[in-house]
Amino acid sequence: MFLKLLLFAVIGVVIYRAFGGKVPLLDSDKPSDKSIAEDTLVECATCGTYVTFRESITVQKKHYCSKECIPD
Repeated sequence: MFLKLLLFAVIGVVIYRAFGGKVPLLDSDKPSDKSIAEDTLVECATCGTYVTFRESITVQKKHYCSKECIPD
């Protein structure tokens, strides 16, 4: 009985991940904005210009090079 439950749980997680679901325990190795060094280059979401993370403007987890590039 326990093995059957475990099998269904594994199959459920695989199907969930296949359709784009995120499992916090399995996706924790992705870097977040907090772990980006200040001198790391990031690409502007609008024009594609590279600026340092410290100089960029971050809005909703997207980086922009200036206020003119931020969409309204």
